[in-house]
Amino acid sequence: MERMNMYLEQLECLVEVAKTGSLTGAANNLHISLSAVSQSISALEAELGVVLFTRSRVGSVPTAEGQRIIKKAFEIIGKVQELRNEAAGSSRTQSGELRLVTIPGPLSLAIDVIMNFKQDYPGIAMTIAEKSTTDIMDDIRHNRADLGLTVLAEQEAKGLAGLSFGKLMEARMVVAVSRQHALAYESPFDPSQLGALPLILYQDETVKSYMDQAESKYGPFNVLFSTNNTETIRKAVCEGMAATVGLDFSFLGLPSYIRGELALLPLSVPGQRTVYLGWLHAEEKHFSNPSRLFIERLQAEMEQLRAVAAIKNNNGPK
Repeated sequence: MERMNMYLEQLECLVEVAKTGSLTGAANNLHISLSAVSQSISALEAELGVVLFTRSRVGSVPTAEGQRIIKKAFEIIGKVQELRNEAAGSSRTQSGELRLVTIPGPLSLAIDVIMNFKQDYPGIAMTIAEKSTTDIMDDIRHNRADLGLTVLAEQEAKGLAGLSFGKLMEARMVVAVSRQHALAYESPFDPSQLGALPLILYQDETVKSYMDQAESKYGPFNVLFSTNNTETIRKAVCEGMAATVGLDFSFLGLPSYIRGELALLPLSVPGQRTVYLGWLHAEEKHFSNPSRLFIERLQAEMEQLRAVAAIKNNNGPK
C-alpha cells in the first residue's frame, strides 16, 4: 500500500508539472517543496527507464516518450479522483486521523466546522491542541501534527523552512467596544483615540506587536491588564467597562458578536504589515484526505463569516 501511495504521488507530480510547465508551478499547486517534486519526477524516470521532461531555465517540456506516459497519467489520476469523489459522497466511509494544532483565536471560528466535520466523518479520529505559533511549527516539522492554524505576515510565510502556508483570510486589527459605546460607529477608528479607552488585552504575540507599534506613535495607552481568559474580556467589553484590541477573526464566531452586542472598528498604523490567518502543513508531505476535507470546510466557513460581517458593518447607523 505504501508503494502504491508513492506511485500515486509521483503521478500527481508528473501531471502537475505537465499542466504548469514547470517544477516550481507544480510545487506551488501541490503545496510541497521544489526538491520533493524534482525527486518524484527523477524517481519515476528511473523506475520507467525514460526521460519524461527536457528541463531548462524557462520550464519543463515533455519529451516524446513523456507525452505518451503523461496522457496515461492523466487518465489514472482522473480515475483516482473519481474514486475519491465517490468515497466523499458516502462520508461515513471516510477514515484516518487529523491532528490539529492552533493558536487560540481560530477555535471560536472553527468550532462549528469541527462539530459538523465529526458528525459527517465519524471514522476520522481528530485531536486538537492550542499552542503558540513557534510550537505549532515545531510539531508539524517533527510529524507530531498534520495541520496548524496560525497568523503570519506575508514575509514570514515565504521564509518557512520545510513548511507550506495557505491563506484562509486576511486578518485585520480591530478595536472591539460595546455596541452601546459612544464610539461604536467610529469607523474607521483613529488609533490615537485608543489613549482615551480603558483596555483589556488578550495575551497574544500579534496583538502585543501591534500595540507596541501603535503606542510608540500614539501612546501611552491605558491598559488595565492582559489575560488569556477570553470570557473576562468579553464580559468587560459587552458591559462597557473596557475595550479590547485584537484580530477580527477572533470575534466573528462569538455569540456576543453575532447577537450584535459588540462593534468591531478597523484599526491601522502606517507601515503596519498585512497578516493572514492560514494553515500550516509539512512541505514534503502530500495532503491526507482528512486534512484536505477539513481545509475545504474551514475555507467555506471563513467566507461565510466574512459575508455576515460585511452585512453587519453595512447595516450600522450612518
